[in-house]
Amino acid sequence: MAKHFTSIISSAFGKFASKAFPSPIQHFINNGYVKLMGLDMSEFKEPSAYPTLNKLFTRAFETPRALPEDKDALISGVDALITDAGMIKDGKAYQIKGMSYSIEKLFGTYHQDAVSKVEGGEFINFYLSPKDYHRYHMPMRLKVKSLTHIPGKHYPVNFPLLRHKVDLFIENERVIIECEDEKGRTQVLVLVAALNVGQMVVTFEEKVRTNSEIREPVHYEYEDFWVERGEFYGWFEMGSTILTFSEKGSIFPEVAINQKVKFTDILGKVL
Repeated sequence: MAKHFTSIISSAFGKFASKAFPSPIQHFINNGYVKLMGLDMSEFKEPSAYPTLNKLFTRAFETPRALPEDKDALISGVDALITDAGMIKDGKAYQIKGMSYSIEKLFGTYHQDAVSKVEGGEFINFYLSPKDYHRYHMPMRLKVKSLTHIPGKHYPVNFPLLRHKVDLFIENERVIIECEDEKGRTQVLVLVAALNVGQMVVTFEEKVRTNSEIREPVHYEYEDFWVERGEFYGWFEMGSTILTFSEKGSIFPEVAINQKVKFTDILGKVL
């Protein structure tokens, strides 16, 4: 099967973003992007310090943000906009209000047990725009049980597409990370690709190669592998979306649709 046009565009943009141009040109590109997108660089290096546009996208903090002292606080793992949140009902969640989709289809073959485990629980959608900090961190201490990379398309995940494109998250390339919290309850993190997202990087699984020639899902399993709350575990190369699914009774979220959140913000309680 040939690559979808959205994947071809994203690959081409990824190559451009990864290319190191001569310093004056690179400075012009980086500064132009910062101004065009309205990036807040107050927690980062000067735009000209990054050797490629991609290094600017995937920038790390100069000074790490402090985590909340309350160990039971559910934190935002990203800087993002919450585009929808609510209860998982009849195996469905919402990509945006009024546009439901099947969690069974989203999770894929390897995570069917998790579908029933999160029924009646909570979902939260985090949209990372091109101007946001692109790294992602753990929202709570989690034991990673398995990961599946599911290849797919690279449709934009902006509001017009969320409102009108049926099964957008299911058609797009994604990485499913199935976890358990400290009380053994299922928590699933889903990284969703988007247009111009050349790569979704997962630091603990270097074999994951998104937007590549892979055509079938690839599954990985782990034994007794814990990742701490707030720990960095990868990045998007450009903006995209993270979806979280929590077993019923495991979290008490206090979030609102269209709420802007930042990594380390308290979004509720881990029960």
